[in-house]
Amino acid sequence: MKSKIAIIIGSTRPGRNAEPVARWVYGIAKQRSDAEFELVDIKSFNLPHLDEPIPPSLRQYSQPHTKAWAEKINSFDAYVFVTPEYNHSTSGALKNAIDFLYQEWNNKAAGFVSYGSAGGTRAVEHLRLVMAELQVATVRAQVALSLFMDFENFSVFKPAAHHEAEVNAMLDQLVAWGSALKTLRDR
Repeated sequence: MKSKIAIIIGSTRPGRNAEPVARWVYGIAKQRSDAEFELVDIKSFNLPHLDEPIPPSLRQYSQPHTKAWAEKINSFDAYVFVTPEYNHSTSGALKNAIDFLYQEWNNKAAGFVSYGSAGGTRAVEHLRLVMAELQVATVRAQVALSLFMDFENFSVFKPAAHHEAEVNAMLDQLVAWGSALKTLRDR
């Protein structure tokens, strides 16, 4: 059975760059036959600031939006996080969405596509720390997009051609790791 991989749009900001970037990644991913890919937009889940009274590690969700988010995230073997870099970190909306859950993330793999003035690399470094706590294995290959070089006027996404190879390298690792971790998930 093919791995299922979510490409998560990690921003809810109006006029966000994350959506066209995620759609570009999805377009590249759809050309592959080694996994199934799905765009997942955190904005569509309308997650408020974390409002669950019980810690997510206990998996006793009370809110309908949390239950829907948990069901969606649990259905995947791996994730591509498309993240902006805001103030040397990821978006608050993405961090909040991640924090709603715990077990649904465990023993899976994650890759990153980031963008910002420094390619979003500092956002990814923070996400790697968060993923480690959630027992998510992160792949080394990543895609770092420059607001200066890959966007016209900082808002119209026009990626350099070499980034497509970077996306495929990251997806190669992600498919392999997501599949390898299946044995832990099946225990």
